[in-house]
Amino acid sequence: MGHARIPQNLKRKEGRGDEKISRVDFVFIAFVLISIVLLVKLYRTQVMQHSMWETRAEEQRLATIEMTAERGEIFLHDTDGPYPLAVNREYLLAYVSPKDVTEPEKVALELSQALSVDAGEILAKLSDRDDPFEIIKRKLSDDEVARVRELKLGGVALLSEKYRYYPADTLASHIVGFSSLSERGGAGGYGIEASFDDALRGFSSRMEQERDAGGRWIALSNTRGHGPNHGDNLVLTIDRVIQHETEKILKEVIERHSADSATAIVMDPETGKILSMATQPDFNPNEYAQAEDYSVFLNPALSLPYEPGSIMKPFTMAIGIDEKKVSPTTEYTDTGAVTESGYTVRNSEDKVYGRSSMTKVLEDSINTGMIFVERQVGHKVFAERLRRFGFGEKTGIDLPAEAAGNLHNLDDQRIGIQFYTASFGQGITATPLQITAAYAALANGGMLMRPQIVDAIEYPDGTREEVKPEEVRRVISKETSATIGRMLRSVVVNGHGKRADVAGYEVVGKTGTAQVGKTDGKGYEEGITIGSFAGYAPRENPKFVVLVRIVNPKDVQWAESSAAPAFGQLMRFLLEYARIEPTEAIKP
Repeated sequence: MGHARIPQNLKRKEGRGDEKISRVDFVFIAFVLISIVLLVKLYRTQVMQHSMWETRAEEQRLATIEMTAERGEIFLHDTDGPYPLAVNREYLLAYVSPKDVTEPEKVALELSQALSVDAGEILAKLSDRDDPFEIIKRKLSDDEVARVRELKLGGVALLSEKYRYYPADTLASHIVGFSSLSERGGAGGYGIEASFDDALRGFSSRMEQERDAGGRWIALSNTRGHGPNHGDNLVLTIDRVIQHETEKILKEVIERHSADSATAIVMDPETGKILSMATQPDFNPNEYAQAEDYSVFLNPALSLPYEPGSIMKPFTMAIGIDEKKVSPTTEYTDTGAVTESGYTVRNSEDKVYGRSSMTKVLEDSINTGMIFVERQVGHKVFAERLRRFGFGEKTGIDLPAEAAGNLHNLDDQRIGIQFYTASFGQGITATPLQITAAYAALANGGMLMRPQIVDAIEYPDGTREEVKPEEVRRVISKETSATIGRMLRSVVVNGHGKRADVAGYEVVGKTGTAQVGKTDGKGYEEGITIGSFAGYAPRENPKFVVLVRIVNPKDVQWAESSAAPAFGQLMRFLLEYARIEPTEAIKP
């Protein structure tokens, strides 16, 4: 049986068909694979990497600018309105672009003459020809700016910067502190600049706006974000005129007595508002970086406690009167010394006063008389009442680095000698601010007020918040306050406070001459004393409480010759400045 023959032309057609099908399959498969790859990539791009590409698109489409917050400014009270104590000021700096300077030697020489900068230093900064920016000098004066502009040097330009500026230089330097030199106002260091740093600094922000392909801002596009929250402005309770006069008097006192330092505080007894707080020597906040000893930045009025001496005696007496253990006419017999646990406490200059009333105890500043009062009150009550006056705790004033003082000697009631010395201001420590606040309580009817340094806060939106005075607690009765006022008036008229008096006014107060304890806590420094006077006026309806402290006066020993006259000078100014009517006839 034979096989059928397939025509040759038919075989060729079938072969071409197979080949055609094979190619189609290949193309199809390739298309499918490519499509899958593209789909995977598209999925990754649009879904998995959506956030990344969206961010990049936003960065290309949007322009971002940093909006820096302005640091809040600080003001004092003045008769003509708020007086600027700390403000933001724009300065210019001179810089060079070395790559744009064609004659380095000439530029270095001319800039050196214009800005008083070493020509060699400038030439060194011009040496790197690829360097686009080198600062030559910051904070140029007006004359320096004019000279640079007149030179018209290629590659030399000016750039503005903002810095913290203190228009009054040293005035109230221990109160304001300083802010680090930075175009953003920097961080506050010491004083109000530190304690209110967060409020003064404000918050910077970022602004975003659409731009075109050429990088230009699109004027009608939407703007994202909001402007910066500028810092708050502060108005202090300090009166510029009173602060200036207080500092002036302290400078004179230091020069007159060759003293190491001097501190004074003026307070409104009704509100606790600080009207002046001064220490000499002071410093210039504009030049704080030049200080060799950083301890000059500490405010001794609240940071450096000391053994106050006899200005503490009115508190011991007030406690005794308020506890109804003594009265102004209560008498005891002074023998000149008290012995306790092997220790003997004597009166100043070993004086013996014999039979004496409590008023005479304050007039003559009798140490043994204070021990008598403390014994009547008892150790426990005495310590508790002293703490109620605010001793041994911080006052809470809105200033940094406040010290609490030290009443630890009164923790153990078995050691009587420590209570005896504390009754006349030795063996315990207090800050000038604590003492001033406590005297304000004696003056105002017995209410301890929190010392206040900020009078108002002005917010960026234009609103203003008045800071209200704050009562801490009652420490003595109104009757006791009035009684102590009469007794302290007698101290000024008949006792050691005569040189603190002001003709025509009932000034009250007390002197205190204290020894200075050694740093190792063992005994006292030989020949070094601190003279203080604290008091208020007028006796009825007092307007000012004043404390003056003089450290180590070289030519006098007792406070009645150093602190008391300075107190009288300052109090006279205050009463005249406030136009307080005289309260008694002026003796011819």
